[in-house]
Amino acid sequence: MVTGAASPPRAARRATHGRAKVPGQAPQACRRQNGRVPALPDDARCPCLSGETYAACCGRFHAGLPTGGPYAPTAETLMRSRYSAFAVEDADYLLATWHPTTRPADLNLADGTEWRRLDVRRTEAGGPFDETGVVEFVAHHRSAVGRGQMREVSRFVREDGRWYYLDGDSA
Repeated sequence: MVTGAASPPRAARRATHGRAKVPGQAPQACRRQNGRVPALPDDARCPCLSGETYAACCGRFHAGLPTGGPYAPTAETLMRSRYSAFAVEDADYLLATWHPTTRPADLNLADGTEWRRLDVRRTEAGGPFDETGVVEFVAHHRSAVGRGQMREVSRFVREDGRWYYLDGDSA
């Protein structure tokens, strides 16, 4: 089994009443979007650490999935949105963006790990006009057993104009 932020890690950030616990941010009320309560308020900092708000960054992909888009335009953007989905425990998004040939039947994301930081090390191809892409990253986490890192080289494929996570190797 492959681990890492693009594949199912051992855990994801602990949620509190449907909202992710993000370091340095107090829980806030969330409004319903697309029939579900978003894991983070729209104005929270995005877990992928892009510097954008959750709504302007990965949250728009998470919220758009049930309505047919927007979808991540590059392999790196998809990888970042999947990392954020692990952080906010959005298993539906993770499964929907996983290629059907390698996708697991289900995911259990509630084991208490907090995803703290994402470092993208390199990308190969994976642009809006490419068919394949590779993203190498390090995902930093904290759990009951201490701090750790997950390193992965993830492979992505674009089909019908949409990127999917295919698989990954621990780096």
